[in-house]
Amino acid sequence: MFNEAMACDSRLVSKLVSKWLVEKQRQAFVGLKSLVDVGGGTGGLTLTIAEAFPWIKCTVFDLPHVVADAPEGTLVNFEGGNMFEYIPPSDAVIFKLIMHDWSDEECVKILKQCKKAIPTKEEGGKVMILDMVVNSKIHDHKATETQFFFDMLMMVLTGGREREEREWEKMFIEAGFHGGYKATHGSGVLSLIEVYP
Repeated sequence: MFNEAMACDSRLVSKLVSKWLVEKQRQAFVGLKSLVDVGGGTGGLTLTIAEAFPWIKCTVFDLPHVVADAPEGTLVNFEGGNMFEYIPPSDAVIFKLIMHDWSDEECVKILKQCKKAIPTKEEGGKVMILDMVVNSKIHDHKATETQFFFDMLMMVLTGGREREEREWEKMFIEAGFHGGYKATHGSGVLSLIEVYP
């Protein structure tokens, strides 16, 4: 039941985010030959990426019981495992609304696994994070309300939280990412953060 709920949520969010991501953030995919969607469930976002960028080999990496129910015969490969222990090698690793589920310490562990999985910045390696970046400069009352609502929800349900940009940066540095990052605010309350090793 949980997997079905997450898949339904993913389809809704994927439709809203996909257009922005594949049309307005195309440059984020330039030069990539492979991409792993960690926590990608049944592959909603990943399939959209694979269709928009057919030269990229796309893989969803999620818990074994989640990928056991994955659809067959798509442009996406599925692999089961634990992101705290291993992430399959690729040019880029993408997370959609995953990091906000976890504490800072757990995010640093996940990011360290990402760093092992991707090539250097010079070779095009990066981590792509689609998540909320709490921004005190946003003048959209509804967006700010939504971010704070999700912050409370994550703290109560998962022990995670929403983060300000400086908090994201601190985690990146702790995980050994010294190549910088680029945060693009845009799709409603979500941002795309590209992090370089």
